Amino acid sequence: MDGQETGGVVDRAGTRDWAALGVLVLPVLLISVDMTVLGFALPYLSEDLAPTGAEQLWIVDIYSFVLAGLLVLMGSVGDRIGRRRLLLSGAALFGAASVFAAFAASPAMLIAARALLGVGGATLMPSTLSLIRTIFADPAQRRLAIAVWGSGFSGGMALGPVVGGWLLEHFWWGSVFLVNVPVMAVLLVVGPLLLPEAADPAPGRFDLLSAVLSLATVLPVVYGIKDLAKHGLGSAPLAAIGLGLAVGAAFVHRQRMLADPMIDLRLFARREFSVSIVTNMLGVFAMTGLLLLIPQYLQLVLGMPPLTAALWMLPMTLAGVAGSLLVTRLARHVPVPRLIGAGLLLAAVGFALVAVLGGGAGPGIVVSALVLVGFGVPLSEVLTNDLIVSTAPPERAGSAAAISETGFELGGALGTAVLGSVAMAIYHSGVPVGAPDAARETLGGAVGAARGLPPEEAGALLDTAAEAFVSGMRISAVAGTVLLVLTAAQAVLLLRKVRTDTSPAVPV
Repeated sequence: MDGQETGGVVDRAGTRDWAALGVLVLPVLLISVDMTVLGFALPYLSEDLAPTGAEQLWIVDIYSFVLAGLLVLMGSVGDRIGRRRLLLSGAALFGAASVFAAFAASPAMLIAARALLGVGGATLMPSTLSLIRTIFADPAQRRLAIAVWGSGFSGGMALGPVVGGWLLEHFWWGSVFLVNVPVMAVLLVVGPLLLPEAADPAPGRFDLLSAVLSLATVLPVVYGIKDLAKHGLGSAPLAAIGLGLAVGAAFVHRQRMLADPMIDLRLFARREFSVSIVTNMLGVFAMTGLLLLIPQYLQLVLGMPPLTAALWMLPMTLAGVAGSLLVTRLARHVPVPRLIGAGLLLAAVGFALVAVLGGGAGPGIVVSALVLVGFGVPLSEVLTNDLIVSTAPPERAGSAAAISETGFELGGALGTAVLGSVAMAIYHSGVPVGAPDAARETLGGAVGAARGLPPEEAGALLDTAAEAFVSGMRISAVAGTVLLVLTAAQAVLLLRKVRTDTSPAVPV
């Protein structure tokens, strides 16, 4: 790398490297903005487009499903055609799909737009992490770079609700998608100037069947789990999960047979790689489910306007930035496995606070819980991502990053589907059968239905709906608490003998 030369060239190249990191943070920032903004826009979507409960969940999670299904393919494509080229192509598609989503006139159109956003996002995520692996060869610098990259997620969570809340108070709900367009424009202009091109010099033959099998593995499994969480045991979801697992077995077998596999399965033989993937996925699973429910609680149960609710969530995202950056210093003195476990246990305490929430709990308790979750999960993810990218050889950086992001996005999709569906099922059972259909579907639908009722009936309906929503949120939080404790335990136990770099982070 140019930054390893001597004299003044070191300073100039080093500055260019950190400027390139700033460019790579843009897609991360944008995707986290998109995730949090949608949560605040859900009440407005429910009133305007009148989606059913199933359509609302698809609006939220179709993005993650498509993205998770395509990440492995896109990681392999990036290794072959160049990760910068893939990143810029994805930026153009993401911007165009954002415009489509902003002007969607029906739930079906919005679901289709979100699916296109998933295709674009699948090209962005593996490219950013793999380019960090290419740019920063020094382990200490790489860990700091990953911490900055990870703080982009938390920064986006802070920026998204504030910007989105302001937009929702002044414009229509579709405006929250248009914030993606100028960010993508900046990436398209600056990216070619600062980002190096990186690719596998000998990628071998591309296997189309492997690409089809990878997609056919993820989608049926995710669909089946989503349907199980919503409707309980049934032949259709079990058949979908079985089909996905069977295709997955065929995919793994084919990768073992190919001279140039899409995924190098030898990476999973490294404990630090496989355990880090699982830990990332489960941590995101829990946090995403919480982020789907809390904005609705603040707005529809406590009655906050969008911007006020966004400001109450701001401490969580600032805690995430602090956790991502502080961990580089803590890793100099504390073993990495213990830090990962400590971060997840802090998040578990936050979930436990949510689990004891009552309908009358003020925002102070919510903020305390969110700060613990926002600090703990990103802290652990910086370290696991560092283990993932440092394990892979440079020529496989795109594939390794894609596997990491697949686990991340699959965890997010499953968190939304499973915890969201559990909360929705409890909500549905808590609203009387005689209530309006829209009120039985979603809490936002109950708010809309109450506007057409006499005051006494409206008040009774809103009280019942709010109580049912809080019950569902509490049960989901209990599940998240247990999951995070178990995830922390397996990470500490399985990584305790792994040797990790503890060099001090190089200051920017």
